[in-house]
Amino acid sequence: MQAPTQTGAPISGLSPLTRDEVQRADLLADRIRSRFAATLVGQEQLRESLLVTMVASGHILIESVPGLAKTTAAQTLASCVSGSFKRVQCTPDLMPSDLVGTQVFDFSRQQFSTQLGPIHANFVLLDEINRSNAKTQSAMLEAMAEGATTIGGQRLALPQPFMVIATQNPIEEEGTYNLPEAQMDRFMMKAVMTYPSAGQEIQMLQLLTSRGSDMPATSSQGQLSLEDVQFLRMASRRIHVAEPIMRYAVDIAATSRGAGSHPIQGLASKVRLGASPRASIALIRIGQAHALLSGRDYVIPEDIKGFAHDILRHRILLTFEALADGVTSDSIIDTIVNTVPTP
Repeated sequence: MQAPTQTGAPISGLSPLTRDEVQRADLLADRIRSRFAATLVGQEQLRESLLVTMVASGHILIESVPGLAKTTAAQTLASCVSGSFKRVQCTPDLMPSDLVGTQVFDFSRQQFSTQLGPIHANFVLLDEINRSNAKTQSAMLEAMAEGATTIGGQRLALPQPFMVIATQNPIEEEGTYNLPEAQMDRFMMKAVMTYPSAGQEIQMLQLLTSRGSDMPATSSQGQLSLEDVQFLRMASRRIHVAEPIMRYAVDIAATSRGAGSHPIQGLASKVRLGASPRASIALIRIGQAHALLSGRDYVIPEDIKGFAHDILRHRILLTFEALADGVTSDSIIDTIVNTVPTP
């Protein structure tokens, strides 16, 4: 049940979830996880990051060295839902019109017609996003931030649900354009993939040889409908968030800026720019989504703490001195999570 305020009125005008709605969300989450298990070995953290980002109506950036199945993970999530999916291989010569669409003159009718680009899909995979130029990145930013594009002065809404899954390699610099901080902040989460263990790699090879194909087979069986995704997104917004949980999320974000209830000594020499209030919003939205997918109608601190690294790592900018000393954003986040008292 939703907790009342001191005056007895509900904190929010949204009605609390019923038991049947919580059970339906739990069943839908299990269907997605089972499809991932048949395609991807290990990477449970990435799977959950993709899932909660989709339910929280956000976008995700996946970073890892080549060969760790970033593209496969994105395609697997898209195949779990019966919506449209488009993959864009980003290159330096990719123009905004190649992504958004353009107007083409039809000589037979003597008028312009609008041709929609691949961004007009429910799930869009932007492979190696940091290879696209600044002008194209700005077109991506408009689509991600506003849920619409502009073609020939005409504003066109993107299909709903809409989710961008972008990938980038951290090791290559030639022919790449670093994403500006404003665009990085538009990604609700940044997931970093690690190498699988030896056992997981053997399991991956067994899966590969048993199916006889390098690419996983796509099947419509067990797919979620677009209505199911919209249900999950609306249901997550109705998950109850108590005020101590809100204060906890704000305290984590504020601590990264050198403030908070327990400021960290010497943080200013390591962190050039901390997380914005958009980070605390993301912490709450992700917390609501994870609570729903865990079969609860309320958020607990672990829902937020478990995804703090994915939410904050691309929002904390380190000083040159910290980078020279080998300090990472993840180590700063470890300190923040250990310092901020859990409600």
